[in-house]
Amino acid sequence: MAGPTTAQRGAAGRADTPARAPHIGPQGRGPGRRTLLVLIAVAAALLTGFVLWALYGSSWLRVERVSTSGVEVLTRAEVEAVAATPMGAPLVSVDTDGMEDRLRQKLSRIDTVDVVRDWPHGISLKVTERKPVLLVRKGAKFVEVDAEGVRFATVDRAPAGVPLLELTPDRSASLRRFGSDRLVREAVRVAGELPEGVAKDTEAVRVTSYDAISLRLTRDRDVTWGSGEDGAVKARVLTALMKAAPKAGHFDVSAPTAPAVSGS
Repeated sequence: MAGPTTAQRGAAGRADTPARAPHIGPQGRGPGRRTLLVLIAVAAALLTGFVLWALYGSSWLRVERVSTSGVEVLTRAEVEAVAATPMGAPLVSVDTDGMEDRLRQKLSRIDTVDVVRDWPHGISLKVTERKPVLLVRKGAKFVEVDAEGVRFATVDRAPAGVPLLELTPDRSASLRRFGSDRLVREAVRVAGELPEGVAKDTEAVRVTSYDAISLRLTRDRDVTWGSGEDGAVKARVLTALMKAAPKAGHFDVSAPTAPAVSGS
């Protein structure tokens, strides 16, 4: 009996082979992926819109209060008046840099100021005032000079404990070389390096040239300081001299390695 033909064997083989799943290429997954991307984009747009509305359009994050710290001579009222904080405006829109510039320009007593958003409803003005270390007499008033030599305010009464600057430069090569502004800075430098006990007794810092700075103290005492160089060494030597000769009237530390005392 004849066996199965080739055609029959092929048919049988095909019948025994399991059916393969149809191949679905990248295009088959395309619509689902596109839909997901669209949903993500819509959600991101909605979230962005909500955030922008909350920051700019809603009443949730608007300026409702202003606080001021660090003032001593200035008052909170005058600082806040110059700051001109836009009450009711969206907090995020407040021009903090512009407010800082305006405060420094209009209130010369301010050394530094930080304008900070105090979420969700406040603006904080953090002020640091200039401190006078010397005074310059101007008629019946006094001009305050800070530690950088900046003349920043004119006052009717001299603040307690701040010495006068007596600037009477001679017409010397020193004045031509350094100029009066440099001499003021040197006087400030000396005032800043005085020992605490001496500083509170200092009534005036006298400057006639770069190398000729002296102090007028209470109880008719004076100190020849010389230049502003080696100030820390001169301060230590002066402290020792005053302890050794408490009744002396004149102290010379212009050459700190060879100090002198007289009038005791």
